[in-house]
Amino acid sequence: MWISVILQADATRAEALSEALMDHGALSVSIDDADAGTDAEKPQFGEPGMHPASLWDHSRVVALFDTDTDLAEALATASAAAGLDAVPPFTIEEVAEQNWVQLTQSQFDPIRITDRLWIVPSWHEAPAPDAINLILDPGMAFGTGSHPTTRLCLEWLTDVIEPGVTVLDYGCGSGILAIAAARLGAGEVTGVDIDEKAVETAAFNAETNGVKLHLQVSSKPLDGTFQRVVANILTNPLKMLAPLLAARVAPGGRLALSGVLEAQADEVIEAYAPFIALTVGATHDGWVRLEGERPVTP
Repeated sequence: MWISVILQADATRAEALSEALMDHGALSVSIDDADAGTDAEKPQFGEPGMHPASLWDHSRVVALFDTDTDLAEALATASAAAGLDAVPPFTIEEVAEQNWVQLTQSQFDPIRITDRLWIVPSWHEAPAPDAINLILDPGMAFGTGSHPTTRLCLEWLTDVIEPGVTVLDYGCGSGILAIAAARLGAGEVTGVDIDEKAVETAAFNAETNGVKLHLQVSSKPLDGTFQRVVANILTNPLKMLAPLLAARVAPGGRLALSGVLEAQADEVIEAYAPFIALTVGATHDGWVRLEGERPVTP
C-alpha cells in the first residue's frame, strides 16, 4: 500500500515543488493539468527545435509516498524548499499494491497494420504467425505503431518497399519504420535521430528483430541518396529539414512525411515545393501522410 498526495500548484511553482518532494521522501512525482477533462484543459505539444511550453497555469503535482512517511513533515519541508509560504491545498488517496509489470503489459496488445504486417509486444503470441511480425515493446523512444502517424508510415512502407531498395528513416525513434522496411525486403536501411538514446533503442530493437540497420545521430554528416525516404516527425522540423530530406531522395525515389496535422499540410507542401511536389497520400484521425517522387532528370 502507498499514499498518493495530490497538490495544487501554479505554473511557476509546480516544477520546484516536484523536485522538492523527490528530495524529501517521495517515491515518484508527476505533474499534469489540473483542468484536464474540462473546458479549461490546455493540451501541450512539443516539437524538436522549439522552446518547451510552460507548465499549466493550474498544475497538479502528484507524489507517491510510503505509508510510514510522516506526510505532514515531508509536505511542509518540501513546500518551504520550493519557496512556498505554506503547503498548497492537497488531497490524499490510498494506492493498493499491484503487479505493475502485468498491468502495463495488459494495456498493449498486438497491432494490425495490414494483413501482412503486425506489431507484437514480446510478451504476446503473434495473432498471425504467417505475417511479418515486428517485435516491439513500449519504451522511451517514440514509435510503437499505435499512433496514427506511425501507422500511416507503416502502411506506406508496405506499399512501396521492393526487394533491395535503399531506405532512410529520418527521426527513427524506436526504429520501428526502419525495422519494418528491412523486414519487408529492403536492402540497406539507415536510421537517423537527434537523440542518442533513441539510436541505442533502435539498435536494440533491430537486434531483437534480427535485422541490420545503419544508425547514426543527426549531428553526423549524412551522405548519399536513398530510393525511399520516410520521416515521421512534426510539422516545424519537417519544414526546416526540407532541403536536407529532399536532397537525400534519389532520382526516381519516393518520399513520405508524417507527423503533420491536416490543417498544416499546405505549409509542408509549400516548404518542399522547390524540391519535390508533395500531395496528401492518406489521412487518419486528423493526421496526414504527404508523398512525393523525385523526377528522373534526363
